[in-house]
Amino acid sequence: MIIAAEYSFKNGRQVVEDRWSSLLLEIEDTIATLKSSLYRTKLSREKTMVDRMLYNPSSMNRFLSEAFERRGWSKQRVRAEYPTEYYRKGYVPRVLRPGAFREMDFVKDKLGLEIQFGKYAFMVYNVCAKMTIFHNMGFIDAGIEIVPVKSFADGMSSGVSYFEQFVWDLEHRGEADIDIPVLILGLDV
Repeated sequence: MIIAAEYSFKNGRQVVEDRWSSLLLEIEDTIATLKSSLYRTKLSREKTMVDRMLYNPSSMNRFLSEAFERRGWSKQRVRAEYPTEYYRKGYVPRVLRPGAFREMDFVKDKLGLEIQFGKYAFMVYNVCAKMTIFHNMGFIDAGIEIVPVKSFADGMSSGVSYFEQFVWDLEHRGEADIDIPVLILGLDV
């Protein structure tokens, strides 16, 4: 696997290089160990790609997760206690899910790391909400988001988002005071 593209959101590249250059090298080395050809194992049943062999995002994600864990990266999970004081008077919820949580894929030395080979909304959520929340809670100071570029996403199930559309949205959204520095890495085979 190669890093084919990168986007520096809120000066993410410079911040990561200045403070976590060794962790950035560790991330780059870990990505390079992913042999994409081993993960083209998903037989498509989608109308537009019937019987086509696709890359299996969950298998690639599992490989990267295990590789990062071996290098000392760990998941960061926090309980989400949902407020009830905003319900209108007289409303009684049928179910409030106890045990809800939020989780960063990985954290090491206050650098957050998210791997996203899934739906588009999760990329935006990771950078524009989750990383800010974990920063506000004191777990991270900056983040790295790993996503496929379009040519790689085309070899996965339909609906998988990609680097180019993510960058377009971030550029047109702009930066906010609450955003944190994030380096977005686009992967390809």
